[in-house]
Amino acid sequence: MRKDKFLEKVLTARVYDVARETPLDYMPKISRRFDNDVYLKREDLQPVFSFKCRGAFNKIYQELQANPKLKGVITASAGNHAQGVALAAKKLHLKATIVMPTTTPDIKVTAVRAYGARVVIYGENFDAAKEYSDKLAKKEKLAYVHPFDDYDVMAGQGTIAHEIIRQHPDKIDAIFVAVGGGGLIAGIAGFMKAVKPETRIIAVEPDDAACFYEARRTGRRVKLPDVGIFADGVAVRQVGKLTFAMIKDLVDDVILVSTDQICAAIKDTYEDTRAICEPAGALSLAGLKKYVESHAIEGQTLVAINCGANMNFDRLRHVSERAEVGEDREALLAIEIPERPGSFKRLCKLIGKRQITEFNYRYSDDNLAHVFAGIELTHGIEDKNKLIARLRAKGYPVVDMTGNEVAKLHTRYMIGGHPGSSVDNELLYRFQFPDRPGALLNFLMKVGDRWNISLFHYRNHGSNFGRILMGFQVDRREHKAFNAFLKSIDIPYWDESDNDAYRLFLQ
Repeated sequence: MRKDKFLEKVLTARVYDVARETPLDYMPKISRRFDNDVYLKREDLQPVFSFKCRGAFNKIYQELQANPKLKGVITASAGNHAQGVALAAKKLHLKATIVMPTTTPDIKVTAVRAYGARVVIYGENFDAAKEYSDKLAKKEKLAYVHPFDDYDVMAGQGTIAHEIIRQHPDKIDAIFVAVGGGGLIAGIAGFMKAVKPETRIIAVEPDDAACFYEARRTGRRVKLPDVGIFADGVAVRQVGKLTFAMIKDLVDDVILVSTDQICAAIKDTYEDTRAICEPAGALSLAGLKKYVESHAIEGQTLVAINCGANMNFDRLRHVSERAEVGEDREALLAIEIPERPGSFKRLCKLIGKRQITEFNYRYSDDNLAHVFAGIELTHGIEDKNKLIARLRAKGYPVVDMTGNEVAKLHTRYMIGGHPGSSVDNELLYRFQFPDRPGALLNFLMKVGDRWNISLFHYRNHGSNFGRILMGFQVDRREHKAFNAFLKSIDIPYWDESDNDAYRLFLQ
């Protein structure tokens, strides 16, 4: 679509029947810390706590203008788009049908029904729900409202950029935008590059759901085999066809951030605004921070979009645990010490007056012990490296566990010594289960009694998926059959048999 045509669509978009003009808040603490003027666009303050109501209403309104006899609308969604469509349809006195996967938390189903929408629970994932919604759309003659790959939806989201330049008419050096399917960044980039082309548009994605990054790198849309689900609002396997065509030449750069960096940005947002955003909502600020540090930027005006606040309360526990690591304020170390009196005292003296956030120990044998320690850092990675070097210089073997997912998700909660010689031929795997009734039982039924389960750890992190660590006793002659079994289950998994956290504390 031509720039001038899209600009016209944004300027004539109909959104304020349901959306509000959200504030552009200055972030004093982050600004001082990074020597830049940082602003946060507060889309978390929309009636549905995300920007999605803008695009949804504009699309449905335009559809109704073209077809006054429209019977109703339909979409497939497990998140913010579902609420946006339900609210927009209610405002326009239309019937709305939302197809939601069986993995959708009850809180989101209840929120959609509260707007009067009909909810159809179908399929174990978004793709299955989308396929079924397409069938219903044809059968019941309903207009489909795509969450991102539609010009009217993009134009609705583009009104955010229009507000930003009215609220801050002076120079803006860069705007950081979370990317899932690409509707939000297409709307913002399409408008900004037509009005203020000097403003850089920076896309931000989770490093485990980087569909736009891969598309931009290869020059074509790539369908990822699987995506991480922590930032579920942007957990999209493939960027949209129309959105990619628009943004591939308008976006200036792409930043990838980790789960820990997202958690740190959630904490930063809270400390500056007292608002709690969802992981996708914190994505842009996480990318802004990483971009500033990697490019040594000072004295610029930067804007991050807080695109949503639909956070399950239970997830805050996980966020608080990971925020310090994401901010390089905590190190997780595995330290080997002699099993004799006074060893703990000498180790603590070397650690010094640093704050200990966690300290786990279990007797292993008569000669050596392994300590799992969380240690607060005052000067980030530099402080961690100095501490590790100091410990090693005094003869203490140290393994840095700060970036080890098994250590952070599982080992730190289950340190209890080694099993001894009674467990042999053990393989360790990490799984990501849809967290719904019966999912674990169904999996165990598939395992049957062919392989003994020698280790098991599950912990709920307040998300749609549970993380499970499992040990299996598998004879070498059975490895081929076991690998075939793993491939037959529709569950993401990772082989952790060589992981240091397993070797030191569990094996």
